[in-house]
Amino acid sequence: MDYWNDTSVSNGETLNDITLTSANDTHDRLFVSSGGVANNVHVGGGAYAYIYGGTISTITVSSGGLVHMVSGGTVKDLHVLSGGIGYIPSGTLSGSVIDNGGLLEVLVSGSATSVTVENNGVVKIRSGGLINASNILSGGSIIVSSGGQSIGTVISSGGSLTFTGGGSGSYTSLLAGGTLNIGSGTTYDNQHTTSLTATSGAQINVLSGGVLTDADAAAFGNIVVSKGGRGQDIIISSGGGLGVAGIASDTTVNNGGVIEINSGGVSNNNHVNNGGKIYADSGSILGLTSISSGGSAIVASGATISDVVTIQDGGTATIWNNTSGTIDLSGDTNHGLTISGLESGGTVSTVISGWSGSKPGNSDSIDLPGVSADGASYAYPSDDQVVVTLANGNTITLNIPGVKNTGFVLSDDHHGGASAEVCFLSGSMIRTSEGDVAVEDIQIGDEVIAFDWRNDEDVVRQVVWVGKARATVRPDLPDDEAGWPVRILKDAIADGVPYKDMLITAEHCLFFRDRFVPVRMLVNGVSIFYDKSITSYDYYHVETEQHSVITADGMLTESYLDTGNRSSFRQEGKIATLRGAVKNWADHAGAPLGVERSFVEPLFRALQWRENSVVGTKISTTKIETTTDPDLHLITQTGAVIRPMRKTAHHYSFMLPPNTESVRIVSRSSRPSDVIGPFVDDRRYMGVAVADVQLQCAKQQFDITSHLQDEKPSGWHDTDWTDCAWTNGNAELPLGDHLTHGKMGILSMTIRAAGPYLLNTKPNSDMKKHSA
Repeated sequence: MDYWNDTSVSNGETLNDITLTSANDTHDRLFVSSGGVANNVHVGGGAYAYIYGGTISTITVSSGGLVHMVSGGTVKDLHVLSGGIGYIPSGTLSGSVIDNGGLLEVLVSGSATSVTVENNGVVKIRSGGLINASNILSGGSIIVSSGGQSIGTVISSGGSLTFTGGGSGSYTSLLAGGTLNIGSGTTYDNQHTTSLTATSGAQINVLSGGVLTDADAAAFGNIVVSKGGRGQDIIISSGGGLGVAGIASDTTVNNGGVIEINSGGVSNNNHVNNGGKIYADSGSILGLTSISSGGSAIVASGATISDVVTIQDGGTATIWNNTSGTIDLSGDTNHGLTISGLESGGTVSTVISGWSGSKPGNSDSIDLPGVSADGASYAYPSDDQVVVTLANGNTITLNIPGVKNTGFVLSDDHHGGASAEVCFLSGSMIRTSEGDVAVEDIQIGDEVIAFDWRNDEDVVRQVVWVGKARATVRPDLPDDEAGWPVRILKDAIADGVPYKDMLITAEHCLFFRDRFVPVRMLVNGVSIFYDKSITSYDYYHVETEQHSVITADGMLTESYLDTGNRSSFRQEGKIATLRGAVKNWADHAGAPLGVERSFVEPLFRALQWRENSVVGTKISTTKIETTTDPDLHLITQTGAVIRPMRKTAHHYSFMLPPNTESVRIVSRSSRPSDVIGPFVDDRRYMGVAVADVQLQCAKQQFDITSHLQDEKPSGWHDTDWTDCAWTNGNAELPLGDHLTHGKMGILSMTIRAAGPYLLNTKPNSDMKKHSA
């Protein structure tokens, strides 16, 4: 049974320095009636303070404590700590701090003014409650639900304000790094207010059932319309981003802004101005869209155009052959359309309207990557359709109204193939002095913004060279060597970093904690993964006056460092100045290269922990199977396979036939970067670690030490060990002439380490060369 120790303060009475506690089954309670005053009150666990029209000034509520304004009254300077509760269904609260997990609820006729929420503190406003002039600091949150109202709330970095179930608000200020959530049942009109523009890491989330209108994002701020949410009349300016998994309409994207329509998302009535970009991911729908000169749209394979996309002269759009909808080419010399996916022929489901011009070279054109013009022939089944038969017999069908009258001819676009190098894929947005610019639009002489990490400041660096090449993936090689591009999902590094999916090559470096880290060492297969839907692509190098830390897609990364591969690229843009000798990482890098496991693994784990908070993470369907069995055997110089006659935990013995001059030590092999993790910068195929080797024949024993010499036979790795060496899974071991003249022998060896090994892994190139 509980017992109550009650204290009452009524009209004309004042109590000071009151501590309410509970012990065993006895609980302290304080009742402050109308006209009564209590000063400096501390409410501990299991204790309660009730206000019936009275006043409490300076009150702290600890874990398990409760302050309850039952019927009016006033509370000034309330501090609610972890586990404490403030319950305000009536009366007035002013000057409060809610932190360390404390909870404040304001409802019915209650009101709260000048409330600071931080460090996991939560304030809930509902059913007629009002909060005014509040400040949400890092870790704090205010939730305004049905019937609740928020006025004049300031959302600081790390803080969040959420409207749901019809909660309302006005005069909200969203500062850098803050978050505004629009939940189900709430329509929020930003009225294009400057104070509510998402910038500098701030984000506005439109959740399922929520509606956001007249909103803006710029300067690395983001608006995200989730599945079931709606956004209308949204303007994205320089550095801003809009992600759409729900429905967006009447959008405008200006220079340096980006709209990305995620799978399941729909965006209608879009206006893409000069320097703006809109991306439609697989599974998304791009509606009515106008692309001005300098603007661009990139529609992925599997995305759909549901209406007309108009490309003004100077604008660009890249689509796939299965995109549907209509592309309208404005003007008579429009070269802005690229159609992918036709390398092996096919039918373009999109209608191409506006096709016009006077003659080849002075007309509209369409780029068909991977399609050769040599030996092509043309037929017109109707006035509005052309069938192109390629030299290999494959056909391409395009639906172009009036094409029979205007004609259609293919010409070489001069795109060639090349090996993959460190670079950006097209569509990467590089931060320049004029805002974010697509890497393919960067020109020699442009100014990019570099980060001087030594002085912690941004500096301007001039572009001195731009190179372009084309890569074709070699799927027979390991993923990090095959040329697959690495996709870094939006928000994979941090909230808003990158601000859209980022595509770079495996060797490209990202910048963390004053060091460059190759992205291949951070691939987790979920939020950072090899995108195997892309088998060929254009990629670009951007070289600055000196190797620099630059920003792409909102992520700090590297510019090009010429280590001798410049000749692999075709120069883009203006004439470049003559360059000097090739450079190296040790002497010319803009920051140290950080590939040590002790540095990279904590980064890898931190990014891995973020996976559940990243939208669109890939679900791995590949089960990694390993074994510790090396399957160790020998192959003689004649091709004979020798299995061990005897083996223990670390010792193997083999019976060798006469005239054996050398053997190959063959085993399973795997790379440490595969079996331990990509954060290990060791991509050598490791077989077994061989220590001492003895050959016995004719009652004599010989030590075989060629694998321990400085100059080793083929298939051995150099190591810091002097008494042991690793094979690559297929290593040569010369035996000399000890087994000549019909002598047989026993070869014994000590295996110091072996495995683990991946099963069903691709063989390395050396294994292919030397397999018997």
